[in-house]
Amino acid sequence: MIHPFKDVKKILVIKLRHIGDVLLTVPLFRALKENFPNSHISALVNSGTEEMLTGNPLIDEIIVFDRVIEKMSTMQKYIEELTFLRSIRQKNFDMTVDLTNGDRAAIISFLSRARYRLAYTTYKGFAFKRYLYTHLAQNYPHMHMVKHNLDILGQNGLSCQNTSLFLDISDLDRDFIRGIIGIKQNIVHVHPTASLLHKCWKDEYMADVISWLVRQGKKVVVTSSPDKKETDKAKRILSLVFSRLTHDASQVIDLCGKTTIKQLAAISEASDLFFGIDSAPMHIASAVGTPVVAIFGPSSETLWEPWCEKKLVISKNLPCRLPCKNKGNCQTHECINSIMPGEVITKIEGFMRGIN
Repeated sequence: MIHPFKDVKKILVIKLRHIGDVLLTVPLFRALKENFPNSHISALVNSGTEEMLTGNPLIDEIIVFDRVIEKMSTMQKYIEELTFLRSIRQKNFDMTVDLTNGDRAAIISFLSRARYRLAYTTYKGFAFKRYLYTHLAQNYPHMHMVKHNLDILGQNGLSCQNTSLFLDISDLDRDFIRGIIGIKQNIVHVHPTASLLHKCWKDEYMADVISWLVRQGKKVVVTSSPDKKETDKAKRILSLVFSRLTHDASQVIDLCGKTTIKQLAAISEASDLFFGIDSAPMHIASAVGTPVVAIFGPSSETLWEPWCEKKLVISKNLPCRLPCKNKGNCQTHECINSIMPGEVITKIEGFMRGIN
């Protein structure tokens, strides 16, 4: 299939979503660079997610949409939105690729005046939104998000051979983390939390596995985001761990809420194994080439499993799980809490034997 796009010199990719979502767009940027090698490629992302793309040689410019705009008064918000839209229009893009499918992204794409405006077919949002695009791809929902991102190009004749992730880490961040955790040897990075707490495993179960890892001679580095509800949960888990350990407690390093995103990536890169749940740090570990063991509860591994060669996904197929019937209102979280620590430990043992 020959693609229909001519004289494409400036491309804008729009992904106004979360950290992990943005990281999973990297193969799409590689595909665009392969098909339009002389083009200038820009990424439009939400503030707080840009570090997933900084330092990436595939991307020439990162445009950040500051979500603070949404909290402004109506008049101030209107002025800021218009100013932002004008700045996009003045860049004279030839192509936009909308991976967001939201109303704001559709308006930005249309008002950019790009000659080619790609998106997935959607019937959500305001009426006639789909008419703001020039090339609509069929939305096949049951595929991994990396493949889903690429399929918008594939349906328009743009192929990609290398679909691996990439995340740039500076030597400064590597040196900082090395100074804390030491030389790479028997290190396991554990990130037990996520912004959606209903995706998290039971505190006692996570503490059991961390304690077991320490008893196996592993140095365990525990992280979380700086968000209070996540650090509180991580601290509860660590408290349980320390109550289970005696002389081995020094083998647990608490970096919960104490790192930047790139420093967190440096921790995964310096580790022999990442263990956690479906979260952005899981995708970050995949991007830096660390073997990943991940527990999945109310989210689909078909869509979100670690995008790397060495991975192990642990889940239970319950009738209410996919799609999740209760979201965050579930009282038992049986889909994830029915997974027992002993089962996870056995699977991690086998996985580690296989990768060593």
